[in-house]
Amino acid sequence: MVINISQASNIDENTFIGTLLGGRLGSTAQDNFESEPELDPCFLKRDNALFQLHRTGDTTVCRKTMGKLVQNNLTAYFTDDSLLAPVL
Repeated sequence: MVINISQASNIDENTFIGTLLGGRLGSTAQDNFESEPELDPCFLKRDNALFQLHRTGDTTVCRKTMGKLVQNNLTAYFTDDSLLAPVL
C-alpha cells in the first residue's frame, strides 16, 4: 500500500499507475497528483484506490489563522517591523 499525502511530486505518476493497474501494488490512498486538480482517469478505474484532493486548509481554524497571519504581516509591513512570514 502507498499512502501519499505530500505536497510535492515525489512519485513518478506514470510508473505508479502502471504498478497499480498491473496488480503489483495492493492499494493506494493519496491526495497529491501531478496534474491537480485533474487526475489521470486510469486512477478512477480502480476499486483499491482512495483519492482526495488537498483539503488540509479547509478548516475554520486554518482559515482564521491564515487571515490573522495576513493581518499581522500587513501591520508589520506598514509599521516597518520584521515580517512574520516574508515572501521571498
